[in-house]
Amino acid sequence: MQSSQSSSSVSSGQPSPTPVKEKGADYVYFDRTTAGFSADAIPRAKAAQLKLEHYYKIAVDAAIERNTRRVELERKLAADTAMSDERKQRQLLQLGKKESAFLRLKRTKLGLDDFRTVKVIGKGAFGEVRVVQKTDTGKIYAMKTLKKEEMLKKDQLAHVRAERDVLAESNSPWVVQLFYSFQDPTYLYLIMEFLPGGDLMTMLIKYDTFSEDVSRFYIAECVLAIEAVHKLGFIHRDIKPDNILIDKEGHIKLSDFGLSTGFHKQHDSSYYTRLLESANGVQSPTTAARNSVAVNAIHLTMSNKDTIATWKANRRKLAYSTVGTPDYIAPEIFLQQGYGNECDWWSLGAIMFECLVGYPPFCSESTHDTYQKIINWSNYLMFPDDVHLSHEAEDLIRRLITSHDRRLGVDQIKHHPFFYGVNWNIIRNIEAPFVPRLRSITDTSYFPTDELEQVPEQPSDGDSTGNKDLAFLGYTFKRFTISSNGF
Repeated sequence: MQSSQSSSSVSSGQPSPTPVKEKGADYVYFDRTTAGFSADAIPRAKAAQLKLEHYYKIAVDAAIERNTRRVELERKLAADTAMSDERKQRQLLQLGKKESAFLRLKRTKLGLDDFRTVKVIGKGAFGEVRVVQKTDTGKIYAMKTLKKEEMLKKDQLAHVRAERDVLAESNSPWVVQLFYSFQDPTYLYLIMEFLPGGDLMTMLIKYDTFSEDVSRFYIAECVLAIEAVHKLGFIHRDIKPDNILIDKEGHIKLSDFGLSTGFHKQHDSSYYTRLLESANGVQSPTTAARNSVAVNAIHLTMSNKDTIATWKANRRKLAYSTVGTPDYIAPEIFLQQGYGNECDWWSLGAIMFECLVGYPPFCSESTHDTYQKIINWSNYLMFPDDVHLSHEAEDLIRRLITSHDRRLGVDQIKHHPFFYGVNWNIIRNIEAPFVPRLRSITDTSYFPTDELEQVPEQPSDGDSTGNKDLAFLGYTFKRFTISSNGF
């Protein structure tokens, strides 16, 4: 009977019932409740759970990445019929050695002591940027430090994570490359490539305006850089001349992704609110996700001098202030009514206007007035009579600084008559209109370091305790590179 019942289960495709065993008298039943736990047991257990989950996720992801690199190399070698088997084997062995070196690097804990400060080249609301030298290899990097306490206080956790993720996921020549990220109880550290040519803002302050040919070069490279960020699944949201850096060849790279979003859960501020509250045993009501730029703090009032002269005089101060400058931010971001990557093209239009005219289209004596002009952009977008622009240049600006539903997309921008003659495939290989003249690999002459206030040789100590560090779980990163440039 049992045999026929089993065969019947197999033929019908249904699982056979599992016989229930009788529990003995000595069977122990556990009541799964937290009623008897101490006050700090639940937060500590939650923290341990998150750390374990993260540990094994990182281990599995790393194994998958190693296997993917091996398979890709094998596929590439198999397709190369001209290469000898001996040479193919050498390349596979070289990859194996490189993977072993990378595993050793990942096991090594990086810290501030591994880097020596050469010079501070930037200072912002939440941290600093320093040129540093790695003590064991002598390689030069730019080190960005962010104070955890300020990140928590100003609700910047989602923005910090988005910036780290953009840099970690990108291999694009249009994005500043991240080599390492690590943390200590006080600071987050991003170790990036050092671009010695300064930024586009410094060039605009120095030269006032660019010709249309020079503007065409920089705007075309910006188009490709923004497109690269969008292909990664991110929106920059803070495209401005300060964040367009110049490399040693004179070509541009995008930096400072502190306001970017990939619309991942870890790029949403409410995710961190729930994480910290759950780690501390607090239950909070579900709130709507938000991916917005903070705009309530626009209150920095300037002097009552001539608008344009005042804007130029205060431009560098705004770059270092907590408020920042709203000159390049699209109106739909301020209105918080939903937006997509088209907001970055508005910013590009504002930068193009500044390159050709000498100041942004909506600059005012106060950031509040600028904000009002951007919201009512159709009433305030005007081209000065004393600046002659070609029809193509003015048309492109008007097609970028417009309502989001009428704004040009990347393919339409590339085919606009203003870019006639631009070879989009080789533009990074042609000679740039401005190539930095560098005296050494640590030359910082293109950065206005004399405008910075006195800063200490090393970041100052601070305090960060409790489960707050859970918000920065997974921030550590080390880049695998086929060449030895990264480590």
